Amino acid sequence: MSKFSDIIAAKNAANQKDSKPVNQKNGKPEIPISGKPESQKARKPETSADDKVEYVNLTVKVDKLRRQHWAAEAKRKGMTLTDVITKALTAKFGEPSK
Repeated sequence: MSKFSDIIAAKNAANQKDSKPVNQKNGKPEIPISGKPESQKARKPETSADDKVEYVNLTVKVDKLRRQHWAAEAKRKGMTLTDVITKALTAKFGEPSK
């Protein structure tokens, strides 16, 4: 071994013998970080325990400018496009019979 490796090995041995654990972090953040901010997380409609509903996507092609306008207006009013579309379709066609 070289001169410096002997010194380093002796220093490491002394540190291991005398060292005490010092508030070591385990690498996890203290506050859990989610992928999206709370305002952008998907909201599930509220249902009762006995009312099992399966939700699916409804795709409608509209031009980009309209969608941006509608999304902005809905957000200003504290609504979602899903709420607006669901209300409009229910008013037009009613609820399904069970």
